[in-house]
Amino acid sequence: MPIAIIGAGLAGLSAARQLREAGVASVIFEKSRGLGGRMSTRRVDHLQFDHGAQYFTAKGARFRALVADWQTQGAAAPWGEASFVGAPAMTSPARALGEGHHILTECQVSALQRGPDGWRIETAAGPVGVEGNGHFDGVFLAIPAPQAQALLATCALNLPGIETVQYGPCIALMLAFDAPINLTADRMKLEDPVIRWIARDSSKPGRPQGHTTLVVHAGPEWSRAHLEETPVSLADVLLTQFQNVTGNRAVPIYKSAHRWRYALVEQAVGTSCLFDAAAGIGACGDWCLGPRVEAAFDSGEALANAFLASRST
Repeated sequence: MPIAIIGAGLAGLSAARQLREAGVASVIFEKSRGLGGRMSTRRVDHLQFDHGAQYFTAKGARFRALVADWQTQGAAAPWGEASFVGAPAMTSPARALGEGHHILTECQVSALQRGPDGWRIETAAGPVGVEGNGHFDGVFLAIPAPQAQALLATCALNLPGIETVQYGPCIALMLAFDAPINLTADRMKLEDPVIRWIARDSSKPGRPQGHTTLVVHAGPEWSRAHLEETPVSLADVLLTQFQNVTGNRAVPIYKSAHRWRYALVEQAVGTSCLFDAAAGIGACGDWCLGPRVEAAFDSGEALANAFLASRST
């Protein structure tokens, strides 16, 4: 029987890849229109912004090999020293990883039900109408820990340790200018009380040219204090702070703010994944190991391997 994977970020896609290598099918349920989770890209007409994860590194052998494959496919490229970005967009590696998998997008799972014939996936409108629903051999929760906890509660289960995870939010500001913008570097990590990161997105490989596009990330403390304010007001405040920090007074042709509630893992579980072998349900994500793209990949693989080991004994 196939496995239901909730979430098409890098952890979920990595788990699906590992299952497929072992000959086990999966169906991936994703609430958004696209893949990649926080490895995301916002497109507005001819403009493009990597408003979530800005880059990734590759230290482990398996992830290095995968990144090398992405580079061969044209789905990733170096950006700066020892770091990479998706190409031509940050979502490109997720798209490459998801190729050939059964993925249902714009499908927000609201409940899990375990019956005598297997697991059933439900939305607010009822059971998902996909072949095999009600007969899934297991469920992988590849979503932020608080969202995974909420789904576990619908089937009266818990994965000890998941409650210890803590996140810092991030408010991202996307800016576009019709002229060059003077910055000291294409990527700037700041100690400012409001802004912690500025990236010249248009400097990344494969990005559309003709405009200067920037992504500005507020720090977790400021983001937490202002998270519930309107995107319009957040964009105005962050633009003013950007101008103060950089000295650039040019008027952007585009500005928009996006709120990431679960942006930065501040406290991880400290283990590669969580898995209940008896119930056939587990959870994975960067929140298991730490705030890195590679950690999400490693966690997804680990959960798939834990499931496969449980079924081979």
